[in-house]
Amino acid sequence: MITLLSACFALGAWIYLLVARGGFWRAAENDDATLAVPEHFERWPRVIAVVPARNEADNIAQSVTSLLRQNYRGDFSIVVVDDESSDDTAAIAQNAAREHSASNRFTVLAAPPLPGGWSGKLWAMNHGVAYARALPEPPDYLLFTDADICFTNDALTQIVLRALRGNLVLASLMARLRCKSFAERALIPAFVFFFQMLYPFAWVRHVERATAAAAGGCMLVHLQALDAAGGIEAIRNEIIDDCALARLLKRRGPIWIGLTRRAASIRAYGNIDEIRRMVSRSAYAQLGYSPWMLACTLAAMALIYVAPPLFALFSHGAPQVLGALAWASMTLAFQPTLRVYEVSPLWGIGLPVIALAYLGFTIDSAWQHARGRGGLWKGRTHMRLWNEQ
Repeated sequence: MITLLSACFALGAWIYLLVARGGFWRAAENDDATLAVPEHFERWPRVIAVVPARNEADNIAQSVTSLLRQNYRGDFSIVVVDDESSDDTAAIAQNAAREHSASNRFTVLAAPPLPGGWSGKLWAMNHGVAYARALPEPPDYLLFTDADICFTNDALTQIVLRALRGNLVLASLMARLRCKSFAERALIPAFVFFFQMLYPFAWVRHVERATAAAAGGCMLVHLQALDAAGGIEAIRNEIIDDCALARLLKRRGPIWIGLTRRAASIRAYGNIDEIRRMVSRSAYAQLGYSPWMLACTLAAMALIYVAPPLFALFSHGAPQVLGALAWASMTLAFQPTLRVYEVSPLWGIGLPVIALAYLGFTIDSAWQHARGRGGLWKGRTHMRLWNEQ
């Protein structure tokens, strides 16, 4: 009876996910279309890109170069905030600007020492915002991006047009993650699939829903809306800073997130352990650092993803049929994301094993937090201050 009830639960969960979860699995919310530029545009908004960078010597030149090559018709400048790097991040960024004769619209700032109560990235972002706000002519929008993100030449123009058309206070592109190594092909599409499942993009754009999400690699933010919401300081200790910023800004107006081919991460994950560290950095934070939520999540993921193939392969009768249907459902649901990342559709059959790996990453995230190594990133740990929750 327990097996039958578990199989019914698994299939019922997949029916819900396919039918009533905002169509997340279709991966249909994107910026594939090219928006037309209006013939008569009174004034293109002023934009400043804020790029927090910590030990990004391997990536910063390519990222900065892609920003300098934007075909944006308005006033656009770039601020790199060097977050106590121990390598040549700042010098390499400056050299890239000089090579493109763009020093007049390019600035490198050194972030002050990290104070208590702040996450490192948000402190660097806040320093960039303060610089932009203090200019004689502050920008209309800030483009928050990471030092490993490269953009097509029309990326800024298109995201600005989208923000203006939708009167958005936040427009975010989920940069295409690198998907070349075996570990990346096996695990990266699932990372995007799970993110969309957790935050259905169609729900994010609906103002009547509380769902809010953004992708930190590319976030165009209306500066006045950010200031009205309390600024970066309002989320100063968040480790999942992009979604925290989205929640903050959705109270001020419409937001949007979509998949894209106009922004791509060049950060390589050569093996499974590197992806584990990336996921473990924030997985337990996503659960509110709650052991109860951790237990519930592990149980639900095991029943929804891992149990169906076990029922299909090793049970008999109704549980076997129900398990097979649930397994087929998840395989089909995964296909649109696999197509986005141009990997074999056969990875869909292996989604239960991939989900099992992510369960392990989540457990590891909780273990690292218990050891005082939560949020480890480039030598810096992050422990949430409980009295700020």
